Amino acid sequence: MRPAGVATLVGVALLIASIVAINKIGGEGNAEILRSVNEQASSVTVSGILEAAGFVLLVAPLVLLFRAAQARSDRVRGQLIGLIVAAPLFLAVSGVLNGLATNDAASAFVAGEAKSTLTAKEAASECRAQLKEKGAKDFGSEFEGGGGSALSRCASTKVADDEATNALSEAGPQGFATGFALGGRLGLAAALVYTCLFAMRTGLLSRFWGSLGMALGVAALLLLVQFTLIFFIYLGLLLLGWVPGGRPPAWASGEAIPWPSPGEKAAADLSPPSSEPEEPADPALPAGERRKRKQRD
Repeated sequence: MRPAGVATLVGVALLIASIVAINKIGGEGNAEILRSVNEQASSVTVSGILEAAGFVLLVAPLVLLFRAAQARSDRVRGQLIGLIVAAPLFLAVSGVLNGLATNDAASAFVAGEAKSTLTAKEAASECRAQLKEKGAKDFGSEFEGGGGSALSRCASTKVADDEATNALSEAGPQGFATGFALGGRLGLAAALVYTCLFAMRTGLLSRFWGSLGMALGVAALLLLVQFTLIFFIYLGLLLLGWVPGGRPPAWASGEAIPWPSPGEKAAADLSPPSSEPEEPADPALPAGERRKRKQRD
């Protein structure tokens, strides 16, 4: 449990570090972003490697929690262990491929190899509609600087953004990166929902953290994989025994200790206190006499 807890927290730290590394990339449109990527190619590469390493380490706590629930409930299907392992690994592969695809797209765009499917005439038409919608002042402030009029700068920006978008979609590893990312998100959602459900039922997770883990698993489908780090931070602390109150009793007992339902807990809280203990009957008296004395009392 301790090695798995350490792996969990280190994995979370690596994933946070990958987000910090990629934050060096800036820009409002795809064209500016790819220009920034071309200047900070090493940051994209480092971010992808950190992301991959972080997801690989998260295999350990997921497998441990799944096996612990399986050991305490016959209803857990052991065949799903493959899904538990594959989901973080798919996300790890996606992180590396996405970094490679982004760097390839940036190189192609800056080298002028990317082509736009948006003509200058179409771009100018969109810019005139945007000018009419925003007004001359706001439109001018958005496309200020550089030579030419605001309309011409708007049109050139739209063409450049379209070229950058095409460069990203046509990058060699991009298709594989998208496929692995989709598979990883689906797998992680299923893994968290299934594992947290049975971990909660067997008493390994509290109702709050079990429900939160399932909710964050669903959030992973909405491209919000980063939010699952909240659950993994708690799980790492739980495995290390650093949570307030310690681990739930089911961890030490080796068997399921289900949490009482809200109704059962309310009933236990409302039950009247037990009366004074009865005096033990004299074993020397006959059974009938002991019953009569009990009735008189």
